[in-house]
Amino acid sequence: MLKFAANFSMMFQEVAMLDRFAIASAAGFTGAEIQNPYGETSADLAHAYQVHHLDAVLFNTPEAIGAVPGREANFESGITQALEYCRATGCSQVHCLAGITDHSNAEATFVSNLKRAAPEAKQAGVRLLLEPLNTRDMPGYFLTHSAQARHIIDLVGADNVRLQYDIYHMQIMEGYVAETFKANLDIISHVQIAGVPGRNEPDNQQEVNFPYLFSIIEEADYSGWIACEYRPRTETLAGLAWAKPYGISPPR
Repeated sequence: MLKFAANFSMMFQEVAMLDRFAIASAAGFTGAEIQNPYGETSADLAHAYQVHHLDAVLFNTPEAIGAVPGREANFESGITQALEYCRATGCSQVHCLAGITDHSNAEATFVSNLKRAAPEAKQAGVRLLLEPLNTRDMPGYFLTHSAQARHIIDLVGADNVRLQYDIYHMQIMEGYVAETFKANLDIISHVQIAGVPGRNEPDNQQEVNFPYLFSIIEEADYSGWIACEYRPRTETLAGLAWAKPYGISPPR
């Protein structure tokens, strides 16, 4: 059975962050991710997740600097902060943003940073995730393809460093997302979705056939979360028709 998580950094913008939990829970979501949770205290977020019976699914590192030479100390302090939020909320995944760089030592820097961070994260029960992004939305971003991410994961050699597979980004950069997903299933720990090219609801108004992809993901016995990292065209609840087959719909 597929598990869908709300993304509170893009969805439910109609209300303040701590008010999004109740609305998402009432709509049928059972988990929520937050790209940048650091505007709220970890205690307040932990309370909101608990009260509204939502799993904390994913946080990002505070800065996009994982592959940027010269920012190693900042990456380390960012991991420390992210893990503190994970411990408070029970979140078990942190997306380690690579950052914008074309430095010749970018890959080595990213690998070194991840090697240092992985043991502390593992002790906290946390996976560190790598997400390739598209160059249309993020020109100059270091990590852009699934094969590149796999190469870095292999170089790090830690079993808690995994792939965050975003269908929106990978459709733009690679295409063949069904086959690419299946080829990388062994290292994928998190999936994100949005329609292409507008990054809106994953419905039939854009080019990706999401019901087909969802069937592929389910048939592959993927057990992780599918996070809805999209920008609603209007109000969030008004755009949830796509999710009704999966038990998510506006409360009556």
